[in-house]
Amino acid sequence: MSSSSVSSGQAPAQDHQKQDKLSTIRHSVSHILAAAVTRLYPGTKVAIGPAIENGFYYDFQLPRPITTEDLPAIEEEMKRLIENRHDFVRVVVSREEALRRFADEPFKVELINELPADAEISIYEQRDVSGALIWADLCRGPHVANTREINSAAFKLMNIAGAYWRGDEKRPMLTRIYGTAWENPKDLKAYLSFLEEVEKRDHRRLGKELDLFSIHEEAGAGLIYWHPNGGRMRVALENFWRTEHYRNGYEILYTPHVGKSWLWETSGHLGFYRENMYAPMQLDEQDYYVKPMNCPFHIMIYKTRQHSYRDLPLRWAELGTVYRYERSGVLHGLLRVRGFTQDDAHIICTPDQIEGEIREVLRFSLSIWKTFGFKDIKAYLATRPAASVGEESRWQAALESLRKAIEAEGMPYEIDEGGGAFYGPKIDLKIKDALGREWQMTTIQFDFNLPERFDMTFIDADGQHKRPYMVHRALLGSLERFFGVMIEHFGGAFPVWIAPEQVAVIPVAEAFNDYARSVISRLKALDIRVSGELSDERMNAKIRSCQGRKIPYMLVVGQKEADEGTVSIRLRDGRQLPAMKVEDFISYLQDRIHTRSLEL
Repeated sequence: MSSSSVSSGQAPAQDHQKQDKLSTIRHSVSHILAAAVTRLYPGTKVAIGPAIENGFYYDFQLPRPITTEDLPAIEEEMKRLIENRHDFVRVVVSREEALRRFADEPFKVELINELPADAEISIYEQRDVSGALIWADLCRGPHVANTREINSAAFKLMNIAGAYWRGDEKRPMLTRIYGTAWENPKDLKAYLSFLEEVEKRDHRRLGKELDLFSIHEEAGAGLIYWHPNGGRMRVALENFWRTEHYRNGYEILYTPHVGKSWLWETSGHLGFYRENMYAPMQLDEQDYYVKPMNCPFHIMIYKTRQHSYRDLPLRWAELGTVYRYERSGVLHGLLRVRGFTQDDAHIICTPDQIEGEIREVLRFSLSIWKTFGFKDIKAYLATRPAASVGEESRWQAALESLRKAIEAEGMPYEIDEGGGAFYGPKIDLKIKDALGREWQMTTIQFDFNLPERFDMTFIDADGQHKRPYMVHRALLGSLERFFGVMIEHFGGAFPVWIAPEQVAVIPVAEAFNDYARSVISRLKALDIRVSGELSDERMNAKIRSCQGRKIPYMLVVGQKEADEGTVSIRLRDGRQLPAMKVEDFISYLQDRIHTRSLEL
């Protein structure tokens, strides 16, 4: 199955008309950035500067390094240029004229030389009120007509990064300056506030604060180390995942981590996916690869015996850890890694069963996401990519099956042109988190390639050998990426059923430690994840510590509680519940755990 980690989360989307206007403003501001930088740093060579989601960037080859401390001066120069009311003027030129005008700009010359012979070459010039040329760039546009359309108080330069020219590690390293631009200061302020909230919820920061996981570059980039707290959460999630899969008619498999090259040659991965696979290892003078996918292994299990149509559908799931090579520049905490555990499944069925099975996967997916409080879910129907296998008629039939399943479930969807896997079309489900950001998670992929390549058959009712259909499916995508999204969605304040620490027992003084221990013992006996705050620290310090660890329930106990067999209940958000008998609190808590309540 292909990776479902395409999107790393974006700010809430605006309507298309507003987005088009913002894109034009941002593209224009990127040109103003380039004009300012070339003025402030003579000898700068400019590369490209597009509008992007929520902002823009421009790449430069600078005569000296700059840091974020230089950004305010660049912003001031940009504001001067904006306030001078420059026109953006589009000029169409010949190839020879373009090469002459940009003769001192090697990156522009390279782009010009790569344009098709019949390409129209346009330049956008910035001219002041007298008509004098301020700056010009090779560009298709569009741009605002005049800088009067740009509010000089509604943009901000955000940060600086390194970027290889054209993404090629063998080409020059450039300086990339990122910025954001909006129609008015109010929108800018709202976006900066949104970024502050994103920073507060950053899963890498919260992962460290809550002691969930770590990454050790010196031991291997893109590989996750799960700490005890993260391990507790992962066990709770995996137990839930297994239970739900058994309830929904799946069987669970376990397969090896490596396989002979024959597997990947037969599947087509070595032909279509080699750049994302790790180099082979030599075992018994043969090439073995660590697996980037689980599917060939499931097929090998299928082929251990002949199957009848009565056996189908088979729904086989695996929490299978796979390894894929990702460039170091795209690795990002839990969201983009090199080793991850897919909540993978393969459905092997007859052609008559395919639409019903896809509908069932959609239903199952939605029920899982709603358990975690994700209700804003949209489908994307991905069509055939340029690099693919199989007859066009089969692609169209498969695409129609996926479309019918989506429409039968009444889900909103869009077409993702060319976004399918090399072996078949797919459905991607994208969810919106608490900040309105969209994340691609669930993937449902149709495959008529692997059954053919591995000569999979079943005996149909007419006694003939026939080819089954195969569906690849991941609900959560991968456990690592799901945890990253979940940490940010909840801001680390997890529902009690999956929280690493569910309860903390806090005695008001050491004299009540024995009563606290008795409460702890009763909770532990019921597999409730409980910690005892029995140190000699002050009670308020213990409460602050537990709130910092985002423990859902804090049970404060003193003389009154010890005498009456009760606990005083404080929630992590500062609210308090009425005091309860210990057994009543246990019933209250177990109800929220067993129903997987999102509320405390």
